[in-house]
Amino acid sequence: MLASTERNDLAGYACISANSRGRKHSEEFRDDRPAFERDRDRIIHCAAFRRLEYKTQVFVNHEGDYYRTRLTHSLEVAQIGRAIARRLRLNEELTEALALAHDLGHTPFGHTGEEVLNRLMAGHGGFEHNLQSFRTVDELEERYPGFDGLNLTWELREGIVKHSTPYDAPAGIIAEFMPGVVPSLEAQIINYADEIAYNNHDIDDGLKSGYITLEMLEHIDIWRQASDGIRRKYPAIDTKRLIYQTISALIGLLINDVCATVAANLEQAAITSLDDLRRVNRPMVHFSDAITARNGALKRFLFEHLYRHYKVEKMRVKAEIFITRLFETYLRFPNLLPPKYRTRIDRLGRERVICDYIAGMTDRFALDEYKRLFEP
Repeated sequence: MLASTERNDLAGYACISANSRGRKHSEEFRDDRPAFERDRDRIIHCAAFRRLEYKTQVFVNHEGDYYRTRLTHSLEVAQIGRAIARRLRLNEELTEALALAHDLGHTPFGHTGEEVLNRLMAGHGGFEHNLQSFRTVDELEERYPGFDGLNLTWELREGIVKHSTPYDAPAGIIAEFMPGVVPSLEAQIINYADEIAYNNHDIDDGLKSGYITLEMLEHIDIWRQASDGIRRKYPAIDTKRLIYQTISALIGLLINDVCATVAANLEQAAITSLDDLRRVNRPMVHFSDAITARNGALKRFLFEHLYRHYKVEKMRVKAEIFITRLFETYLRFPNLLPPKYRTRIDRLGRERVICDYIAGMTDRFALDEYKRLFEP
């Protein structure tokens, strides 16, 4: 079998598998895949990744087969991340692995689940889905003899911990990963690939649901400009294709803007190596000022008209009740937890074990568990 190899034209500031700081546990490998490619494959094959298929993006899984889930969202983030990485000559396998891992710790019922668990875990370390993604790959997955977790590379683990910011992870975790120092460019890309993906696919899902309309979107400058461009090019285009092509044009616009902005930032800061990036120590990946303002208007529109639509709010309230009652019931009756979770209570504490269990649930499993416990 031929071993896959990394591109031989990566930029000096890219992460190289051969230069990785390595893994926590030594292993003997069956083949000579590059380290970050191995990381990506381990993520794809882990249980937490498969569970993303039944975790909410905006619409709860049972509301329709068309809508995005955390799994399809992660795949779209990976595709956008790789497109950016390729143009900047960064490590595509590391970027893809980070994209596929970035939501592994997400709760059922989207951000509502995260907010509820954080409230329930007050005084017990709280809950944040990026850090839960780290716990998932570092401890909770059980696949290999001799250690827990997936034993990913230092660079992958750093990128997960610093997904939102290099400054807000707990001291005990961040201490291993250059506290206060920006992560690799590959890791920085994921924040923006994530935003590009969810803004645009949430438009698609919102239009499909009828919660937002094309007429409403025409008041948003960045959408109207892209849509007008498609209409000029294809005067007879039907509405369905207009939506798809406008979303595609928006994604392309945002990718182009990120790539141009990063290239300008790197040149201005005279960054030619990964060491330069750490030394300069400021984020290099972001949108231009003009696109930041225009994209911000789109985000505000989606928050007001989609994420806070009264039908979405109804499900959000129900999700809060589901998760709160499950947590409180397990806390009172820990014998209801599966045996492998009960054995962790002495080491991790009852609250953290219950939090891990609920965070790992899919929407469907959480709903079924609620019915089993509380419905006659």
